[in-house]
Amino acid sequence: MKENVSVLIPEDKVAERISQLAEEISRDYAGKTVHLIGILKGSVFFVCELAKRLTIPVTMDFMSVSSYGSGTRSTGVVKLIKDLDDSIMDKDVLVVEDIIDSGHTLSYLLKNLQSRKPASIKLCTLLDKPDRRECEVYVDYQGFQIPDEFVIGYGLDYDQRYRNLPYIGVMHLEEE
Repeated sequence: MKENVSVLIPEDKVAERISQLAEEISRDYAGKTVHLIGILKGSVFFVCELAKRLTIPVTMDFMSVSSYGSGTRSTGVVKLIKDLDDSIMDKDVLVVEDIIDSGHTLSYLLKNLQSRKPASIKLCTLLDKPDRRECEVYVDYQGFQIPDEFVIGYGLDYDQRYRNLPYIGVMHLEEE
């Protein structure tokens, strides 16, 4: 297989949109501390850049869930790989995800987190693929709505590679 990458969202547009999201979140959580939960590994770049731009107090934790394996499509089976280090009871929680497509992972995750009795829980994603949605998931803060393409960069990977690209790209796989 030959891999070919084209730019979908350039680096400057990603940075600009993250700043806009941070302003909106800072306004909505004014006077509160927001507890960011980054979903590993894909959200790491996004959650760090978002946190740096927030003007409100922030605490952070991370979870790792998987529904992909090494493929390019969700398997639909969600596996909890790393749980939170601390309780979220009575905290204002903002789940930060890199991408939402089928919605299976986030649907499972939000139910799981809601059972832990946070004061509030909202969802922020850098990328949203509504055409792939199989489970209804309400997104409070959305960076970009994108077409049903396999995307990489800015934390998103293909078989653990390309996460470090500073832009969002589309991966094209071609037979050699």
